[in-house]
Amino acid sequence: MPARRPLLEFEKPLVELEQQIEQIRQLARDSEVDVSQQLLQLESLAARRREEIFSGLTPAQKIQVARHPQRPSTLDYIQLITDGFHELHGDRRGSDDRALVGGIGRLNGRAVLLLGHQKGRDTKENVARNFGMASPSGYRKALRLMRHAHRFRLPILCFIDTPGAYAGLRAEEEGQGEAIAANLREMFGLSVPVIATVIGEGGSGGALGIGVADRLLMFEHSVYTVASPEACASILWRDAAKSAEAAQALRITAQDLTRLGIVDEILDEPCGGNHWAPTEAAETLKSALSRHLTELLGLSPEALKEQRYGKYRRIGQFSHDGLASPESIPSV
Repeated sequence: MPARRPLLEFEKPLVELEQQIEQIRQLARDSEVDVSQQLLQLESLAARRREEIFSGLTPAQKIQVARHPQRPSTLDYIQLITDGFHELHGDRRGSDDRALVGGIGRLNGRAVLLLGHQKGRDTKENVARNFGMASPSGYRKALRLMRHAHRFRLPILCFIDTPGAYAGLRAEEEGQGEAIAANLREMFGLSVPVIATVIGEGGSGGALGIGVADRLLMFEHSVYTVASPEACASILWRDAAKSAEAAQALRITAQDLTRLGIVDEILDEPCGGNHWAPTEAAETLKSALSRHLTELLGLSPEALKEQRYGKYRRIGQFSHDGLASPESIPSV
């Protein structure tokens, strides 16, 4: 059983149980009394109640899970699913953005390029990582590494976890919009498989800057949105307190986006979210990445690019019967 973690607002019904479990653990440490049976019963009850809570989360509650400070990050997953990871730095224009990391590693013995947003665990690290909000230098670093992967035939695995691209004055002066747009354009021309996974929060253009992929995966309680619900509520109703209504309207969950044909697969999370069992979450991620990568490696570069183009051309197109069929989308 993992150490006690901060409980989210909707988990408050579990507080009393967590306190009882901690008291019994302390009793076991301080004495020789056998409390294993009582501990097992309470832990089983807590697990059942947690499962009941997490099986019916609202979009607003899923956002809380996606933003949990102990949710596994890009570097956590890289460490758990790959061997021999070597981080690469710099955009070759004089900057190295720590909010977006990348490097070479091996997945099941195959060399791959790994890219992802990186948040911090505490305030100090979050400031150093700019809370996972990448600057133009971060996206230019990502593009440099993706071109490297294209040249040396390395599959690309992207991990999305950002509230959005950094929107400060300096970022705008340095060409934030151009940097993201360049990545969108160039990723459509990559001749190697690209798999993107939303591991936490996928915010707007900041997520899309490394999100043009052959396959888009999402963890069960992750979110992917054009704007944060708080920003949406402020714009539409001039009231950030209506963020829960905005979250419902935006269709930001993995389940909604799968129905809309945007997400290709939802990855199950351990009961309570990935922060409760990071190793189990990593095993789920590794299995899915391996399976999709095997399928994509069987395609020619031309077929990869054509399928990628068709995937994004279909997004948002509807017929009277539902989503547009692949046959209705013009080829490259």
